[in-house]
Amino acid sequence: MKIKVGVMGSASETGKPDAGQTLTEKAEALGYAVAKREGLLLTGATTGLVYLVGKTAHDAGSFHIGISPAANQQEHVDLYKLPLDACDAIVYTGFGLKGRNVVLVRSCDIVLFIAGSMGSLNEFTIAHDEGKVIGCLTGSGGVADEADQLVQKFGKRTPARVFQNEDPDKLIDICLEAATFKQA
Repeated sequence: MKIKVGVMGSASETGKPDAGQTLTEKAEALGYAVAKREGLLLTGATTGLVYLVGKTAHDAGSFHIGISPAANQQEHVDLYKLPLDACDAIVYTGFGLKGRNVVLVRSCDIVLFIAGSMGSLNEFTIAHDEGKVIGCLTGSGGVADEADQLVQKFGKRTPARVFQNEDPDKLIDICLEAATFKQA
């Protein structure tokens, strides 16, 4: 069975680039890294950096499932203003953004973060509470860069394991090893 890798983070293309590498490049590199490992990709079927990761992985051969907050395709496009072209399949939850986040996180073996603000913070806390293997792409800003501080300040005991790396390939390898060990 393929490992299910969720990518969460910024639904916009803003954030903090590091060392001359743009966030677009980081997002595309993360998409390629997921595709190389032949994992099943899950996202919030959304826009921004997460869209770039999903579209890149999809175009590189990954099967990409989007978990939508909408009840159907029309609501997905018209109400939430979300794209359809990066996913192989979309699950329409009808649960709104916060409800969608629970379904998305619980469906993943590994949860990866690129940048991210309040919505991603919600996904991070769900992943932490659920004891997931969490990977944060550092140098991208937001939740991904603040994970250590968040866990230190607000953490509670869970079986979650949080890893950080600025290199998408190394981050995924660390998380895959942790998830494989955890599943064994």
